[in-house]
Amino acid sequence: MSNASGSLGICDEIRERCRWVAEQAVHVHIDHERLEAYAADLPVETFGGKGDDPGRVPLGDEEATVSFVVSLDAVNFGSGWFPTLRKRPGMSGYHTIATSLREYVADTGPLTAERLTAMDRATCCEIFGQDDDDSPAAELMELFASAFSDLGAFLLERYDGRFLALVEDAGHSAERLVGILGSIPFFHDVSEYRGVDVPFYKRAQITSLDLSMAFDGEGPGRFDDLDRLTMFADNLVPHVLRVDGVLTYDADLVRRIETGELIPPGTSEEIEIRACGVHAVELLRDALDARGVAVTSAQLDTHLWNAGAAERYKAIPRHRTRTVCY
Repeated sequence: MSNASGSLGICDEIRERCRWVAEQAVHVHIDHERLEAYAADLPVETFGGKGDDPGRVPLGDEEATVSFVVSLDAVNFGSGWFPTLRKRPGMSGYHTIATSLREYVADTGPLTAERLTAMDRATCCEIFGQDDDDSPAAELMELFASAFSDLGAFLLERYDGRFLALVEDAGHSAERLVGILGSIPFFHDVSEYRGVDVPFYKRAQITSLDLSMAFDGEGPGRFDDLDRLTMFADNLVPHVLRVDGVLTYDADLVRRIETGELIPPGTSEEIEIRACGVHAVELLRDALDARGVAVTSAQLDTHLWNAGAAERYKAIPRHRTRTVCY
């Protein structure tokens, strides 16, 4: 397999490369027999809701809402630092970040490109309720500041600072938006496995779904190809699939995860976890389709991600990787 993408679209390339990794994987495997039974038990009739995600609710006019959603997805990472993050009572790391940014925007006004380029660590610590010190949480805030600044600079250079112009450039195509956002450094979510580039584009993909949810599929939230999106490869959906027996990890990887060892980004173990998660969701989608049930990979991802909030999944450690990808 070459590194050239050829005529494949971005989402096809993600699927193909993740399938290839799953076939080569030595640390992570898909239990195909379990997968068929698992697909049959999925409560597909419950798929499709927004849930309680503060990143999928309008906040002001169209420009302001797009600004909030895209800016939030620019910093929708940090799960490897979340155990060190000061969280809001009863909230996960993601909900702490999303709620904090939403309240900041409600109090101070929409995030413009100019405001984003001026972000620094101290400001991010203030927004997200962290101490500006030498802690891992402050390290994450430094990365948030870089992500905001890069997004602001990109908007000013290509779209005169207008968030709506960014979305309009995608022409109602989620896949095209992935390609546009993927040119921003922290959105460029591509790993190398055995000399082959393996794209994931987790946050670039989820941005179009978040916009669709925020606008109920209309206006800036209208994307005609949401079914092209893959699973949004992170550390929670593969964890749910592992706990439920669809994914199996080798004993040493399980030991490292459950003792709290960080799994370095770009290692074969980390790439295999994400790629096998993506491919497993594609296989679940195929199994449901064979039963006459049409669901998208994004809908499966949303269901599995929300399921991960249940105590049975939280009681078992998931893998942690300090990366800007998820």
